[in-house]
Amino acid sequence: MIINDSVFGELEYNYGWVRYTTIEFCGEEAEIALMVKGEEDGKFDEEQYIAYKLLVQNWKQLQQDFLQAILDYYKQERQELGYDIEVNEDYPLIESTNQLLEMITLVGIVVPYGDIYKERDIGITFDCTWDMENGLGIRLLNERVNEVGYQDIAI
Repeated sequence: MIINDSVFGELEYNYGWVRYTTIEFCGEEAEIALMVKGEEDGKFDEEQYIAYKLLVQNWKQLQQDFLQAILDYYKQERQELGYDIEVNEDYPLIESTNQLLEMITLVGIVVPYGDIYKERDIGITFDCTWDMENGLGIRLLNERVNEVGYQDIAI
């Protein structure tokens, strides 16, 4: 089933609503999946629309927030795993967000059901070179990075 939503655009239902699209991320085009949680009837919560519109409106500024939060998370993971002492090819020393950009790929934006949190909720998913299996996820609440972890925290 396919619907054309006034905010999310043309979505296809496949155990959840999805649209494949291209967006700009840190100066590069990124092919992503926009995943919107919802029932087969294609009706979405007002909170989902608001969260998505504010994400789009603040997208440029948020990208820098993502990068800093991911860099902090990466450094912490690297230290917890002991790779700040023992060398591991998958976890090289990274000092800047520019180096980080070579190791991550934006792959998805998730708009969860609107009633899970009191805040506006959005998930951002990435593939990353240091953990191909689990990937990387960011949960935004009210357009602020709330949590960084494995990809499943964003879904």
